[in-house]
Amino acid sequence: MDSVRQSETLGIQPLQTGERAELFLARHFDSLECLSATFAKHAYAPHAHDTYVVGTIETGCEAWTVRGERHYGGHGDVTFINPLEVHDGEPIGEGYSYRMTYPAVALMQEIASSLAGWNGGQTPFFPKACVHDPEGAALLSRAHRAMEAGQDGAGREAFGGEELLLRAYAHCLVRHAGLAACSIGREAGPVARACELMEARHDEDLSLAQIAGSVGLPRHHLIRAFRQETGLTPHAFLIDIRVRRARDRLRLGEAPGDVAAATGFCDQAHLTRAFKARLGVTPGAFRAAHLS
Repeated sequence: MDSVRQSETLGIQPLQTGERAELFLARHFDSLECLSATFAKHAYAPHAHDTYVVGTIETGCEAWTVRGERHYGGHGDVTFINPLEVHDGEPIGEGYSYRMTYPAVALMQEIASSLAGWNGGQTPFFPKACVHDPEGAALLSRAHRAMEAGQDGAGREAFGGEELLLRAYAHCLVRHAGLAACSIGREAGPVARACELMEARHDEDLSLAQIAGSVGLPRHHLIRAFRQETGLTPHAFLIDIRVRRARDRLRLGEAPGDVAAATGFCDQAHLTRAFKARLGVTPGAFRAAHLS
């Protein structure tokens, strides 16, 4: 059987009233397909992908057959289909909502190599098609939602989605593909250079891939090394820089909306959430205190 793209499988059968299927391509992941859908009647014909299928059921129940075994996925479950495995899919009961991603083999090899210290291109394999893993399910949902938000004019949110998805895939590879994460050495030099880059370009729409490439580390390795050196992930560190630069501008009396645009936040609401989470007050209240 020929492999298909997920966008092609959605045309097999028309959607019914109340069903939805929204496909988008994740920024910073070379056209990685992501699907958010709710199905009550829609059933997939048997098909295969040349990518992995990794996702989670958020509500309801989905049933599918792969490798001759029937599986049922519900809330808190994470689902895996390996490349070229023929599978179907259909709703059980009142249907289900899920969030799926279709990572390329090369992407999973990149993360696995970073985790396990490989130099080659070994291909990970997920032996179970469905596992109950609330932690992994929550991480995948957060990553999927962040990447989806990054498509709708809030492009500066894409960095967070990129980082979360890499962490989610790494979690799945260690927990469910039998990989042992090797310890990493000190990477003080590359992490320091990454910090300097983010300080200098905090107002730009940066990606984790850009930063990792500039310091010579794989993306997931940089996340681990950065956390080890600073106690924060790269995205959290970048947001912290932006809040500190926003604080400087607010002290001078600049309006919160102008400050958000000048410091790299996608909008004033984004600035407000990040600012209050770190300082306990809104940007407007902080500005007013200094003006008084």
